[in-house]
Amino acid sequence: MIKKRVLKILIVENSAADADLIHDALVKSGLQLNYKRVNTAHELRDALRTNVWDVVLSNANLQQLGVDEILHLLLDRGHDVPLIVLSEQDNEEAAISLMEKGVCDFIVKKNLARLAPIIRRSLKAAENNRRINITQVALQKSEARFRAITTNLPGVVFQFLLAPDQNESFPYVSSASETLLGLSPHTLMSNASLFARLILPDDKKNYERLLQVSAEKLSTLNWEGRIQVKGDADIKWISLRATPRMAADGGILWGGIMINITRNKLAEREIAYSREQLAELSSYLQKVKEHERARIAREIHDDIGGTLTAIKCELVPCMDSTPRPSTFYEKKAALIEGLVDHVIDSTRRISLDLRPGILDFGIVAAVQWQAKEFGRRTGITAHVSCDNEEILLDSDLSVAIFRIFQEILTNISKHAQATDVWVTLAESEGKIVLEVLDNGRGINQQDMEKQDSFGIRGMRERCQQLKGSFNISGQQGKGTKASILIPIQEVKPLYIDDLAENFGTGHDAGQNSFVKIDSRRKQ
Repeated sequence: MIKKRVLKILIVENSAADADLIHDALVKSGLQLNYKRVNTAHELRDALRTNVWDVVLSNANLQQLGVDEILHLLLDRGHDVPLIVLSEQDNEEAAISLMEKGVCDFIVKKNLARLAPIIRRSLKAAENNRRINITQVALQKSEARFRAITTNLPGVVFQFLLAPDQNESFPYVSSASETLLGLSPHTLMSNASLFARLILPDDKKNYERLLQVSAEKLSTLNWEGRIQVKGDADIKWISLRATPRMAADGGILWGGIMINITRNKLAEREIAYSREQLAELSSYLQKVKEHERARIAREIHDDIGGTLTAIKCELVPCMDSTPRPSTFYEKKAALIEGLVDHVIDSTRRISLDLRPGILDFGIVAAVQWQAKEFGRRTGITAHVSCDNEEILLDSDLSVAIFRIFQEILTNISKHAQATDVWVTLAESEGKIVLEVLDNGRGINQQDMEKQDSFGIRGMRERCQQLKGSFNISGQQGKGTKASILIPIQEVKPLYIDDLAENFGTGHDAGQNSFVKIDSRRKQ
């Protein structure tokens, strides 16, 4: 058995007898209630403060407490309960005026039989109003959360509608459209075609095709393309992702997001370009390595091999039993000694090409020696300045810096048309600094960006491997400055394969000195 609700009714009435009549009429109509009668503003405030009421009934003719004051007290206390006014007389104008002010209903006391149905209807209306208010508050909170999310998202949240008549519209666009598309949400929602106009012609066909496929199959729309905002010289890459569903009118509604992916695309292109350059450089180095192997093999065969053959030829006559004067053997010994000296010189020269022994005395001595040798072979005066007599470096780092220095001097001898070179080597704040300045014709940007400028590319790549930097700049007719900056403490031993070992090495004018670094893993 369902227990009936007991209503709590507050009656604002001077007459206790009238209040009892109202109570009896409501009970007779089947309502269960508890009621309290008040007749002053103080009592009304106290009743509203200490209890929650379902209905407030008030006499319309109270002199000390008018209906307007009762309404004000109800609103002031935050009570959303129906107020029903009971009057001695039927006054339609007064009823209309009171209901316009917020009274729920107006009834004449002689018709108390109508009061119970009015209370039931008022309670239902109040409950509906409360539900509507709760729903509105929840909706407002949801909208506030949604706007907070869309405002902070790194992209434009949107709804896109394709109507059955193929008309396009944006029912919703977040505020980020101003930044990404250069169009305010209101402008884009007013004219949906403005978005398609931003897409570059080369990418528009793909966008339209994917949109059609998504509409036909109700599949997710994924599109990446380029747009250009009006008045903006830069081109942006955007990624658009949206999920479609059927709209109530038979159209298709997409909900999705657009994100600026320009940085990612530029990074992808930079990586692809770098890989292409590395592939070209690797191919070039492979060819140079084979040429260098052929040169060393040729030198060993033609020079050392030829000399050893000559020594053997000189020894053959000395090994037979034919008696000869001592002067014959003395001459043969002198000739063989000269040939042996030639073999020793050739061996030392080839060994020096492979790894100059001067590196064992430190990078400062190696740079000074190389500058002197460069001046001797080319006639270009090289001035070396170093604040330290010795800079302690890892052996692999010393070799790398020496090879870069060799390549810089090689480029100067080939292209600079210089008469003087100034070299500065220093250690500063845990970094090794090498600067080479010449007074030649000066390098320009086109020279540095040539596809076959493998020397500059190799030096830059080697410095990057060492966590350092390589910079080169020049002015027409005022020379070129090349500088490297490499950390000392952070550098670990550099273990590289045969191909990379030849990376960035060079050969000075007048001598083939493209060398192979002997880098063995330290135990």
